Amino acid sequence: MEFRNSTMGNGFILVGILDDSGAPELLCATITALYMLALTSNGVLLLVITMDARLHVPMYLLLGQLSLMDLLLTSVITPKAVMDFLLKDNTISFAGCALQMFLELVLGSAEDLLLAFMAYDRYVAICHPLNYMIFMRPSVCWFIVGTIWILASVIALGFTIYTMNYPFCKSRQIRHLFCEIPPLLKLACEDTSTYELMVYLAGVSILILPLAVILASYVRILFTVLHMPSNEGRKKALVTCSSHLIVVGMWYGGSSLMYVLPSQFHSPKQDNILSIFYTVVTPALNPLIYSLRNKEVTGALRRNFGKWSGPAHFLGISF
Repeated sequence: MEFRNSTMGNGFILVGILDDSGAPELLCATITALYMLALTSNGVLLLVITMDARLHVPMYLLLGQLSLMDLLLTSVITPKAVMDFLLKDNTISFAGCALQMFLELVLGSAEDLLLAFMAYDRYVAICHPLNYMIFMRPSVCWFIVGTIWILASVIALGFTIYTMNYPFCKSRQIRHLFCEIPPLLKLACEDTSTYELMVYLAGVSILILPLAVILASYVRILFTVLHMPSNEGRKKALVTCSSHLIVVGMWYGGSSLMYVLPSQFHSPKQDNILSIFYTVVTPALNPLIYSLRNKEVTGALRRNFGKWSGPAHFLGISF
């Protein structure tokens, strides 16, 4: 399918929160620091999970996939936003805008689905421990992870093609940190109400259905944990699950408000803040949340890095 558009020759101008904030230099420095933290913490976590054979189990396979998605997601958005601000050049080509939208949708949709699968993994581990390696054997895990990536890519490709086929003639300025569907549709010179409804329904489905799986899993987990005879087992289960629930809350909080909240309740400033939260802040904090109280991860860091404490400091761990 060919793109038809009057803006293909000169692209768009991204007018994000860095340009509209009261202290853009401070905000730029903060975003850059969070990006470096995200790169380092997710990179170290991926490296440790890959290097340490003791972490080659389903839980850490999924955690590695989460770190990979976070690393890629923030790298799709943050470097361009920071460089645009520093170089005072906010332009993005039509093809570049389409690519950025596609990658953001792929990674965002994949993370929605992965968080649901991680909740199911914890449900099986706590509620059916004797059958864990049957239900969560490596072949099953890799099959589901592959399915998540393929399904997310198909969804993203469909929405990107459909969105970029609208004629954008109202303005070249996208009042957003990056190319995303809701702010881009405001530039279309055709009626987008039907498509906006479709985006809304798809957003509800992609966000709410996995969230329902997560809630159902944790309700079952809670009942099981409360009936555990061992205080140590109960504490370990609650620590692991609380980390996942914090990550779920941060991710679904921002993305749900962006894609589920009706368009009349959106404003450019609010959308920019939400986008920074789930594309910059959340990827930086996820590895910290998962590693700070995780004895297996801290043990793997000690075994693989020895007395070199640099990576551990980025993860908030002291040897």
